[in-house]
Amino acid sequence: MNRQEIIICENLEESLDKAIGKCPFDKLFVLTDEHTRELCLPLLNKTACLQDAIQITIGAGDVHKELDTLAHVWMELSNQGATRHSLLINLGGGMITDLGGFAASTFKRGINSINIPTTLLAMVDASVGGKTGINFNGLKNEIGAFAPADSVLIETEFLRTLDTENFFSGYAEMLKHGLISTVGHWAELLKFDTVDIDYAALRALVGKSVQIKEDIVQKDPYEQGIRKALNLGHTVGHAFESLALEQHRPVLHGYAVAWGIVCELYFSHLKVGFPKDKLRQTITFIKENYGMFAFDCNQYERLYELMKHDKKNSAGIINFTLLKEVGEVEINQTADKEEIFDMLDFYRECMG
Repeated sequence: MNRQEIIICENLEESLDKAIGKCPFDKLFVLTDEHTRELCLPLLNKTACLQDAIQITIGAGDVHKELDTLAHVWMELSNQGATRHSLLINLGGGMITDLGGFAASTFKRGINSINIPTTLLAMVDASVGGKTGINFNGLKNEIGAFAPADSVLIETEFLRTLDTENFFSGYAEMLKHGLISTVGHWAELLKFDTVDIDYAALRALVGKSVQIKEDIVQKDPYEQGIRKALNLGHTVGHAFESLALEQHRPVLHGYAVAWGIVCELYFSHLKVGFPKDKLRQTITFIKENYGMFAFDCNQYERLYELMKHDKKNSAGIINFTLLKEVGEVEINQTADKEEIFDMLDFYRECMG
């Protein structure tokens, strides 16, 4: 997998000019959703090379990360004369970079793309690492490909436009990166003032978070080994997310991951000895900032079935990434139905 260039921007316009200059094109397209078209695209309109760019806009929210929307993007590219030498800029959150990246990787068997993430979640997770795709058949990211953008331009000034929920959605992935890296980074994330945000300090934390993910991806680009560390909280978290979609009460991805971390750190404590004090501190932070995803024991079977569809599984055996200690990752850990139900019991008891 080609290595993507990740740039923490000092000047977005200059960085974008340089990134585009490395991708010669015949036609330039910009993909936005309804929100980023209004809130973020105007910040780029002074960029000379975008003056003739063709805009493609889709609906906002994860509900649009699906096949019909993907087909719409393909259709727009085709109808507007895109060729194998065209360039697609994905301006938006994780839904845009996931779907847009997949559209670029498949149109004409692949065109160049640049990601400009505008949410915290997209900056530290979705836009980095080359995973692209869409939801399908009620399952998260069921269809997709490893297809890194040529460049990822991270402009943290966009974060000033985020509401509280979208801030914390991204912060959950940063917390995950802290848990799989060092005690010091994990601790500074728990202590960071998320009410009166110091954006200069946040910029530094974003840089650390992106570096943690990028280092892991470079060691294992196709998730055969250590890249599975990035799945902490996601086996249960994706099941929560899929159940919420089924019940027409969608939740933000990072919230589902945070709730999944609660379950999987508890299982880490039971199975590989993750320290009880760090379990308690992490759960306290999540409980205070993310609330609770409500479900009862009647949903246990459905959550179990959803976990069985997780891409990390093999032969129907549910696979987890666990922690022995902060920074000590144990991949390819399994759980049976009884252990999973015990996790769900714990979650409801400690979070309720």
